[in-house]
Amino acid sequence: QVQLVESGGGLVQTGGSQTLSCTASGRAMSSVVMAWFRQAPGKEREFVAASTLKAESALYSDSVKGRFTISRDGARNNKAYLQMNSLKPEDTAVYYCAAKRPFISRIEADYESWGQGIQVTDSS
Repeated sequence: QVQLVESGGGLVQTGGSQTLSCTASGRAMSSVVMAWFRQAPGKEREFVAASTLKAESALYSDSVKGRFTISRDGARNNKAYLQMNSLKPEDTAVYYCAAKRPFISRIEADYESWGQGIQVTDSS
């Protein structure tokens, strides 16, 4: 199983930008799909973005497409980033990093490993 740790959350202003990072530890990282989900207050957790090792295989939810970008990096392909631009109040949520092997998916139940979550809050 993959262990995941998120960082980079906090207060953001409407229209601003924020980058979340996820560091993974485990074996055979090149076959791991990494994804971001989020859970807003009073709502179900929802898919945000996912990426295989190659960014062109990325998936996005309609609500963030064109504003958020997921990328992979790290010497062992063990980092995932979520660049969030043009932030809106409705982006306020706890963001979770998740991982699975080997196929990309939007479905929460498909993901085997989860981080502890990190809060992103609109301060406007």
